[in-house]
Amino acid sequence: MKKRIVSIICAVACLSSLVTGCGSSPASGSGDTLTVFNYSEYLEPEMLELFTQETGIQIKYEEATTPEELYTKYKSGGISYDLLCTSDYMVKRLIDEGELQSVNYGIMSNSSNIGQKYWTMAKSFDPNNEYALPYFWGTVGLLYDKTKVNGEIDSWDVLFNGDYSGNIIMQDSMRDSFMITLKYLGYSINTTDENELKEAADLLMKQKPDVQAYLVDEARDEVVAGNAAISVVYSGEAFLGNLYNPDLTYVVPKEGSEVWMDSWVVTKNCKNTDAAARFLDFLCRKDVATANFEYIYYSTPNEAVIKSMDAELKSNPAVLPPDSILENCEVCTQTDAATTELIGDLWKEIKAQ
Repeated sequence: MKKRIVSIICAVACLSSLVTGCGSSPASGSGDTLTVFNYSEYLEPEMLELFTQETGIQIKYEEATTPEELYTKYKSGGISYDLLCTSDYMVKRLIDEGELQSVNYGIMSNSSNIGQKYWTMAKSFDPNNEYALPYFWGTVGLLYDKTKVNGEIDSWDVLFNGDYSGNIIMQDSMRDSFMITLKYLGYSINTTDENELKEAADLLMKQKPDVQAYLVDEARDEVVAGNAAISVVYSGEAFLGNLYNPDLTYVVPKEGSEVWMDSWVVTKNCKNTDAAARFLDFLCRKDVATANFEYIYYSTPNEAVIKSMDAELKSNPAVLPPDSILENCEVCTQTDAATTELIGDLWKEIKAQ
């Protein structure tokens, strides 16, 4: 079904460009190139081809696994990236370091598809909605196999009480791992209190013998395959996991969690900001945003896509988390340099043991 939808979009694009010939490039974009850095498997690949077909703007595309990997490679300066897609707290870090320039919304016609709720959410890391275009969002929670656990799960406690030793998959992400532990302990995920962070690190160290593996993209697959009972996952991964295995259930624990948002930003190195804005506007277009949503099934901020969803999708908390879940969640923001360094050092100690 997914490939069929994408094929229809591409066919329509070809029909709309018959004046110049299907697949030919409009002269206005000829010779332009954008270097784009995104997370892995986070954009329908054929949409890149479609953008070039429609505009003549070539895309050099790279992928990273984590925000830290993306940041490190960007900052190394080996490649001059024009556009990045990264997470809330990393966007804030890039803004604070002067690495970004404003998005040229003045020439964008489709950015109005992004709902006001999501612009408001983005203000937690981009106060004036100047630098970040919301792309996907969601929650972090637990994906578990109902046939491998004792009743319904509603707390992070299952990760720490020893009942599922050897059957737990944690995210290989220092911010996500600390977020879980801080919430479980009753603290803010954005705390800068050294004692609270060390208490969280001690709990993660104590938990480590019970953890089967620290994974990112493969976390969902291990539960789907029956190799683990419980995994920490992003909400979009949970939706797909349940499609593959109907015995799987997703829950945001009662202690609360993170509501995350990934956004597109334009780097200070970008020379052709008009081309960058055209690419971002393309991503906001309903047909393109639909194709990207149906490629990964993460929560979309695009109201045009949301309105076209069927009732079953709209009612799925992994796709559209209700406000009752979000009330006890926080957006992860970039902490000060000393706190960031402390968390990094504590995480290295945990992983080294």
